[in-house]
Amino acid sequence: MSAQYSPESSNPGEAPLTDHAYDGIMEYDNPTPGWWSLIFIVTVLLTPMYLVYFHSRPDERSILAAYDASRAANLRLKFGKMGTLVADERTLLKFMQDEEGLAIARATFLGNCSTCHGKEGEGITGPNMTDDSYLNVKTLTDIPQVIRLGAKAGAMPAWENRLHPNEIVLAAAYMASLRGKNLPSTRPAEGTVIPPWPTATTAPTVK
Repeated sequence: MSAQYSPESSNPGEAPLTDHAYDGIMEYDNPTPGWWSLIFIVTVLLTPMYLVYFHSRPDERSILAAYDASRAANLRLKFGKMGTLVADERTLLKFMQDEEGLAIARATFLGNCSTCHGKEGEGITGPNMTDDSYLNVKTLTDIPQVIRLGAKAGAMPAWENRLHPNEIVLAAAYMASLRGKNLPSTRPAEGTVIPPWPTATTAPTVK
């Protein structure tokens, strides 16, 4: 037979028993500890800030983004072994297929170019880099020149004093690698359609 609630069933100094009973087991009426309640309240209060910080720009503040940034920083240490890359055709073609080089380039692109060109190169205020139409590019080697010197009377800023020369070469290779994805964009195609990029056949040039 199940035990019945009885205030006398609790020992002096212990919390009173509730009227919950099952199979002879009684339940003490213990309130939630104050420290637990405080943690719960703080968690609730921090939730709006968490949502704003992590979900307003989820692609830049995710664990994956932090990993990519750390990996790119580590890869930059390899610049000393790379030497100074030459922004010629064979170097660009080589690094368009180089996973480690493109990891550095993507971090550079996201940190400096995505505000205008979109995080995937789809174009926001700057041109879509994933189609076949280009404004200031006729050949593959024009891309690092535009990055280095800028274009459109400063609408595309010059980056030669803000990026490492190798970052410019690798960023150019990354942007060239986006071509052909044809991602949806809020911007219409700009410029003219240019011939496809040539095929990589030789190793990169360093000096």
